[in-house]
Amino acid sequence: MDERVRKRHLEELGTVLRGRLLERRRAQAATGTSARVPIEAAIAELVDEETAVLEDSTRDRLVELILRDAVGLGPLEELLADPRVEELMVNGPDRVYVERAGRIERTGVAFESEQQLLDAIERILAPLGRRVDELSPMADARLADGSRVNVVIPPLAVDGPSLSIRRFTAVRPGPDELVELGTLTPGLRAQLAAAVEARRSVLVSGGTGSGKTTLLNAVSEFIDPAERVVTIEDAAELQLRQPHVVRLESRPANVEGRGRVTIRDLLRNALRMRPDRIVIGEVRGPEALDLLTALNTGHEGALSTVHANSPEDALRRIETLALMAGVALPHEAIREQLGRGVDLVVHLARMGDGSRRVVEVAEVVRSAGSVGVREVFRRGDASESGEGSRTARS
Repeated sequence: MDERVRKRHLEELGTVLRGRLLERRRAQAATGTSARVPIEAAIAELVDEETAVLEDSTRDRLVELILRDAVGLGPLEELLADPRVEELMVNGPDRVYVERAGRIERTGVAFESEQQLLDAIERILAPLGRRVDELSPMADARLADGSRVNVVIPPLAVDGPSLSIRRFTAVRPGPDELVELGTLTPGLRAQLAAAVEARRSVLVSGGTGSGKTTLLNAVSEFIDPAERVVTIEDAAELQLRQPHVVRLESRPANVEGRGRVTIRDLLRNALRMRPDRIVIGEVRGPEALDLLTALNTGHEGALSTVHANSPEDALRRIETLALMAGVALPHEAIREQLGRGVDLVVHLARMGDGSRRVVEVAEVVRSAGSVGVREVFRRGDASESGEGSRTARS
């Protein structure tokens, strides 16, 4: 029998047996006996009774399938078992995509129904104390292994529930590994090491999935182990190797709309924790103003990331985010703090083959009331310290 046909038949048989399992568990619950029978034992007993004519390996596979759908994540389990999967994207019950080695591809995996997908989402969110429903159709959370999960369900998701799981490796590559991967050149590695050791403030920019957090984590290795480092993130992804690190993570509001702690709240608190360095996973809101204030009041050497299309755009975005703080500061004052606070912008891009590369490094310069950048590295140049100057006028 063709392997695909055999797999389909097993899936169909597993669905039938799962339905019988639910009926049996409901009946046992009515008599108070279900709690005394572990789910794994109940599944194995059912499979032995209903499929005694099948060989042992097939029955074992059936037990795995039913257990996967009963307490696991259904068809997503086999994808999450693949260490090469960097991100998993579900666009409705019958469209599942994954990212491997920087490339997005569609899989043959599908849920039987929208309800099965919703059940899997519920099993993901329940241990995290989160839920989604019509009144709260979106959720963003961090799993126990550090992966980030985002959920949007109807009516906001028009084509069915949307689920994204962004995974992170147990060990992030260091600077030397990034040189081997081609993200950094040897000369650029030395340049970034000197900048961090000299307590220059470094901003890493790039698009989604360009490797900003990975590079931020790598360059953090150049921080003196004797320094006290405070990291601030929406979802704890950084894995700093220094011995004296305090990790802070923001918290969304609970189902009652209370208890929210923002990056800005954490940054303000971090300044009272006597940090030698502040590392912010990503600047994406009004905390940009507090960061600029900190950089101009003795907290130099900060590291952070920002979504932007170029070093010039990174500066514009930081300035725009600072204006969102709602403080009536003139543009000139914010621009002055930006020019004095940020020293270096490192820009990454994801190439067509899925690899991530540092494509530009620029120093921040101030002149005649404007803030701009002076290019010191560009991917493809004959020299790693090429001259050039561009001004990003705000």
